[in-house]
Amino acid sequence: MPLQGLTLIGESINDSVPSTHALFDANDLAGVMSLATLQDQLGAAYIDVNVGPRPPDFMAGVTRAVQTATGKPLSIDSPDFATAKAGLEAYGPARGTPILNSISPLRMEMFDLLAVKPFRPILLVSENIKDGAGLPCLTAEETYAAAKLLLGTARRHGIANKDCLFDPGIAPLATDTENNLRRLMGALRLIRADPDFAGVHVSVGLSNFTVMLPSKRPDGSPVKAQLASAFLTRAMPLGLDTVIGSAKAPYAILPEGHPALQCFDDCLAAEGFDVLERVQNFYS
Repeated sequence: MPLQGLTLIGESINDSVPSTHALFDANDLAGVMSLATLQDQLGAAYIDVNVGPRPPDFMAGVTRAVQTATGKPLSIDSPDFATAKAGLEAYGPARGTPILNSISPLRMEMFDLLAVKPFRPILLVSENIKDGAGLPCLTAEETYAAAKLLLGTARRHGIANKDCLFDPGIAPLATDTENNLRRLMGALRLIRADPDFAGVHVSVGLSNFTVMLPSKRPDGSPVKAQLASAFLTRAMPLGLDTVIGSAKAPYAILPEGHPALQCFDDCLAAEGFDVLERVQNFYS
């Protein structure tokens, strides 16, 4: 079952997952529906639907199929306007308001999709417009500035704080030589401290944090899930309450002194390639 206090958006119906990609290639909607049912049974609050670069009519077909397999609301997940529009048009409102993943300062036109159907936006604040160009946010302050921009824009479109989900972006720990983890945690603190953000939600794609890392040590310990849990242990008190993640993963709040939590804290304090060395030491 999902961790108490954490809303889980099931991630499995995503073209980037090799087994799901194969289902899409085969137009195996029965297999896709089985993924939706399984995630529902495992406690996912939302089912994410991401068909990758496939055409809008494919998104519409998958969205309709998934809705026959689960009564849970969906997260329509595409940066492409036409594909997201097709998913929203195919969405049945009886199951509740969908999530739209995602809108960023580089994709403000996605707010126009509110004319198709009301949605709860995931607001991606790991990038912003700087000197006329779209660039990644490199500091907590830049991330917070992007969040302020999108909060104001969402409000002007009639979206209440409680329906906004801010995604500060989470980088793979295995390659974090630029202190992205520190940027993320700092941004959480800045958002939490600002009364203008009262009632908002914060979400990340949690599997991105441990991508490229082995699932287990040679002795079988599930250290990949432990590192994800270490992140949740530190981030949830700062306002993180939603993740796009695996409905099968044993996410947990770790006790102080847990080796994975010590590794996380050390990585947060480390610089450059010292982060990678600390993760290697944790695995060995």
